[in-house]
Formats: sequence, C-alpha cells, structure tokens
Amino acid sequence: MFDALKITVILLLGIWFSNCEAPGHSEWQKLEPGLEWAQFKSPRKAEFGNSLVTVVRFDPAYFEANVYCASQFDSVSRTVGEWAQKLGLVAAINAGMYATDHLTAVGFLKNKKHVNNPRLSKKYLSVFACQPVDEKVPPWQIIDFGCQNFADWKKKYHAFSQSIRMISCEQKNVWQQQPNKWSIAALAIDQKGRLLFIHSRSPYSVHDFIDILLQLPLFIYNAMYLEGGPEASLYFSSGGVEKELFGSFESGFFLNNSNSHPWPIPNIIGIKRKAKR
Repeated sequence: MFDALKITVILLLGIWFSNCEAPGHSEWQKLEPGLEWAQFKSPRKAEFGNSLVTVVRFDPAYFEANVYCASQFDSVSRTVGEWAQKLGLVAAINAGMYATDHLTAVGFLKNKKHVNNPRLSKKYLSVFACQPVDEKVPPWQIIDFGCQNFADWKKKYHAFSQSIRMISCEQKNVWQQQPNKWSIAALAIDQKGRLLFIHSRSPYSVHDFIDILLQLPLFIYNAMYLEGGPEASLYFSSGGVEKELFGSFESGFFLNNSNSHPWPIPNIIGIKRKAKR
C-alpha cells in the first residue's frame, strides 16, 4: 500500500513539473525556440553588487553542447566572448577550474580524441558529459558519482568536463559551509533535462549560493561548480540580446567588486544550434 501510494505521488509530481513552472516563471525571456534567460533577485543579499543571479536555459531539442580547450587549438586563452566568436557559439561558460599553467584543467577534461587532462579526480564528484555516441543516452547530463558509476558512461559520450558537485542527484546541498566567498559560474540540469548556465557576479559562499539556487524557480535536478572570482564568465547572444558577464570578488585574491573586464580562460563549455533536419 505504501509503495503504491509513493509511486502515485511521484507520478503526480512528474506531471506537475512537466506542465507548469514555479511562481516567478514570467521572469524568463524567450530569445529563440529552446533558449530563454532570466535574472533573479537573490533571496539573500550579497556583500557586494546587485545580488542578481543570471540563468540561461537550453532545450536539448534545439541545442547541443561541447567542450573546447585552448590546448586543442593554439594554446591561447580567450574570453568567453572571444571563444564564442571564434567557434560560432550561441553561448559559452567556464569548463571548470584550471592549473597554474593556465591550460590544464584540474579535473578530467576531453573532447573526442583531444585529452586536456586524462586524470579523473577523486575529489571532484561530478562530470558534465555531452556529445553522445548515439541516441540511446541523454544528449547531456551531469554524472553524479554519488548515484552513478562513471565507468558506465565513459564510452557513451565524446566530451567530458569534471568539476565539484554542488547539488546532488537527490537535490541536496552537498557543499560544506565556509567563510570564503566568490563570484560564481555554475552548470545545472533541470528536471526536464534542460541545461542551465548560471552566473552571479555578487559573491557568496558556495554553500549559501546552492541554497539560493534551490529557492529559485529553476527545478534543478543536479548541479556542479565551474569557476569563481574574476575568471567566472558567461556569454550568450540570441534574439537581439548579447551579454558577457564576468566575476570580480574572490576571498584571498580579489577582495573587491572593481573588475571591469572579462578574463581570458583556457577551457569552455560551448553551445551551438542543432542542424535542422
């Protein structure tokens, strides 16, 4: 009896999620089919800045994602806007953090035969996977080591970017509280399978920022951290709207909100329109 009731509740919730949005959905602005963006006022005021959270949402029926590395081209870092111009992208965001050589990702990172970092980190418990080998798997996903075995998926996608888990597959905040704060770039998958690029110039501890995301009408399934501080970047251009967002504050490094330009980064996750069939 309990199991039957539980299954009924889950099915009803699924129908509800597929047919409605949470309060505040009118803040979304449609730029083209399958692409929307919104800026949400954070329920928690930041120490610096306007406390806005920018989210760009992509439907996999219209868009595809890929991973791009400076090391596969000319080893030259670029701003996200420059990357988008070079590669003909609709949008771009950091593909995780990078080492002191300003080229190599700190986690596993590859694009087909090009491997930027072959090492799967035991510390970073999520991997963004895209460019599927066939249509038997989702077009993109965040593989959560807490509920999935990465070995089961490694041969099913061509591109991967590993980073730190923020929101688990159980929609839980898994980041310990800490005093440090950053501007933040993050990646999420919502409960309809759409990809979310997320950016906040206003600094928060990551734990607090996750709580903010879970309060917003985003219906996040899981999420991962990409970058913090001045390097945290997001670019998109569609429907007459073009934005290049970049961070500033980072505890122990850049202790103010004065950064006035996007920083070059070596690795990105980029979005292109799917070819019309």
